[in-house]
Amino acid sequence: MDQSQTLTVSELTKYVKDLLDADAVLQQVVVRGEVSNFTHHRSGHLYFSLKDNDSQIRCVCFRGAAQGLGFEPEAGMQVIAGGNVTVYERAGQYQLIVRFMRPDGLGDLHAKLQELKDKLEAEGLFEVSRKRALPRFPGTIGICTSPTGAAIRDLTSIISRRYPLAAIVVFPTIVQGEQAAPSIINSLRAAGTRDDIDVIIVGRGGGSLEDLWAFNEEAVARAIFASPKPVISAVGHETDFTIADFVADARAATPSAAAEMVVPDQRELLAQLDTDAQRLHAGLQSSLQAKQAQLQRLSERPVLARPQMLIESAQQRLDELTANIYRYWQALTDARRNRFEKSAAALGALSPMGVLQRGYAICHRLRDDGLVTTVSAVQPGEDMAVAVTDGEILTEVTQLQPQQP
Repeated sequence: MDQSQTLTVSELTKYVKDLLDADAVLQQVVVRGEVSNFTHHRSGHLYFSLKDNDSQIRCVCFRGAAQGLGFEPEAGMQVIAGGNVTVYERAGQYQLIVRFMRPDGLGDLHAKLQELKDKLEAEGLFEVSRKRALPRFPGTIGICTSPTGAAIRDLTSIISRRYPLAAIVVFPTIVQGEQAAPSIINSLRAAGTRDDIDVIIVGRGGGSLEDLWAFNEEAVARAIFASPKPVISAVGHETDFTIADFVADARAATPSAAAEMVVPDQRELLAQLDTDAQRLHAGLQSSLQAKQAQLQRLSERPVLARPQMLIESAQQRLDELTANIYRYWQALTDARRNRFEKSAAALGALSPMGVLQRGYAICHRLRDDGLVTTVSAVQPGEDMAVAVTDGEILTEVTQLQPQQP
C-alpha cells in the first residue's frame, strides 16, 4: 500500500460524502421503514432512525420540512420517507435527510375516513343545531373507556377533585383493535339506558390513526348520535380528530379536558358563593341602615309624639267632607225640585182641564161620544154634551151656522 496515499479520517469521510452526494439515485431516494429512537428537538428538527428486520439508517428532518408533515411521527410508526442520502461528517455516519414523509399504508384509511365523514355530514349527524347542552351540575357521569388505561385515571381523579358531588360509573370498554367498535357501542347503549346518568364521556388516550380507528367506525358514530344522553367525545391528543368528535354533543381535546368540561370547579363555585354571600350581606346591611334612618326620621315627627293630633285632624277632615256632602245633596235636591215644578206647570198648561179653566169648552156627540170640532160633525136636532170645568151641559143642536169664507 502506498503510504503517500494515507488519508485522515476527515478526508476519508469527506471523500465518501462527495461520492454519495454525487450519486443521482441517492439524491432522490424513498425509503419505507419503522420509526425508532425518535427525538423532537427544541429547535424544531426531528431526529430518528428508520429500521426493518435487518438494518437501520439514521434520519434527520429539519424544521422547515417537519412543519409541513401534517402529523407527529412517533416510535413504532411505519412511514414512507423521501429525501437524499449524505454523510454527517462530524459523526462519520451516513444518514437520510428527510424532505417529506407520510404514514405507510394510511392513504387508503384517510380516503375511507374522508368518505365516511362526507356521508355522515350530508345526513346531518354533525349538525350543530341538534347538539345538546351539557348539564351544568351532573349528578352521575357515565364513562365508556378502558378501565386500566391512563384516560380513566385522569378522568376520575380530575372529576373527583373538581366536583366531588358527582358520582362516576365506569363502563369497561375495549378502545383498540377489532373488538373495540362493538364494545364502544355496547357501553354507550348500557350508559344510555340508566336513568341516573346525566352525561356520557367516551374516549381514550392518544395513538396512531390505526389505534384510534374504532372511533372512526360508522356504527360507533351512529350509536353516539342515537344516545339519549349528551355525549362528550374525548379521543386522543389535541391534534387528533375522529368521526366521534364530530358526532358527539361536545368534543374534548383530551380525556383531561373532558373531565374539566363535564363538571364545574368546586373552588370556583365556593368562591362565587362567597362573593354572592358578601354581596348579599352588604345589600342587607345597606337596606337595614336605610330603614333605620327612615324609622328615625318618622319617630321625630310631631304626629308620632302626639298620635291624638292625627285622629283630631282626621275628625276635622271628616266633618268638612260631611258638610260638603250635605251642601251638595241640598243643591242637587233643590235643582231637581225646580225642574219638576217647571215640568208640571208646562204639562198643566197643556192639559184639557187647563184649557177649560181658561173659558173654553169641549163638545162631543152623545150618540157615539165623538168630539165635535167642525160644524159638519153634527146635524140639527142631534143631542150634544158641552164639557166645562165643573161638569157637562146637555143641549140639542137647533141650527148650524158655518163660518163664512
